[in-house]
Amino acid sequence: MADKKIIAVLGATGSQGGGLARAILADKSSLFAVRALTRDPATEKAQELAKLGAEVVKADANSMTSLRKAFDGAYGAFCVTFFWEHFLPDKEAAQAQAMATAAKMADVKHVIWSTLEDTRLKVPLKDNRMPTLMERYKVPHFDAKGESDKLFMQSGAATTLLRTSFYWENFIYFGLGPKRQPDGSLALTLPMGEKKLSGIAGEDIGRCAYGILRKGVEYIGQTVGVAGEHLTGTQMAAALTRALGQEIRYNPVTPEAYRELDFPAAKDMANMFQYMSDFEGDFCGARSVDSSRSLNPDLLNFDRWLAKNKDRIPLE
Repeated sequence: MADKKIIAVLGATGSQGGGLARAILADKSSLFAVRALTRDPATEKAQELAKLGAEVVKADANSMTSLRKAFDGAYGAFCVTFFWEHFLPDKEAAQAQAMATAAKMADVKHVIWSTLEDTRLKVPLKDNRMPTLMERYKVPHFDAKGESDKLFMQSGAATTLLRTSFYWENFIYFGLGPKRQPDGSLALTLPMGEKKLSGIAGEDIGRCAYGILRKGVEYIGQTVGVAGEHLTGTQMAAALTRALGQEIRYNPVTPEAYRELDFPAAKDMANMFQYMSDFEGDFCGARSVDSSRSLNPDLLNFDRWLAKNKDRIPLE
């Protein structure tokens, strides 16, 4: 590791950070080494990274002091937060502030901040096309990240803003996959009409981040959007039908109906889908599949992702 540039990876045991860590570790000619940052180095996922050659270091995203120590000597840092662990936008913003400050203090040469749009720039709080949530947000899990972009830019840390897309893994873990209907059929329910949804494999976000790091200073100060494919609900249902071997129909509903579904993040997700639908051109346009593939030549489209993951999608 001494002759390689260290990349400190937050979320190294998660999808995005894990994708970056594994991409570096799998590239035997890489100029980089992985410092996997985790709250618990004893976990199975952390130990798997250690076996692959990563330096596993305990770090707390809630502590600037902890992050400053973890970033010490690193050339680069991958910074990501996980809203769904706590559902607290203010906590996400505080973590982003700690990351940005620590990166600057540690003189990290290239920071990648995994982020999303602040939807309030297009849908102000007074705009009633969608409800305001938590008094200050339209799409809480977007807005706190987007608002935090300026924390990295204002910190003086050399940063690339990496705008992500809808995880196809949401069909596995988040309960957004096909559901059994009262008539026994299976349906994919989304409030997107026939607008396209930008999607990506979580692992590919990290692999694209690796591509950015390999390009070096070219992407510092830039905003880069990534996606594996832009698909309508009808197209996704057709792909699911092919992969799963049973008919999945697309069930387009209104955002209002989606907000009433029985899961904790229904209102947040409904607003997210409505934002993506209302601003389809801007959202998809900011996420070029071709440029994503230039960063990550093995980028998966939805069919290829399904081929690898179809058996993991629960059919309830």
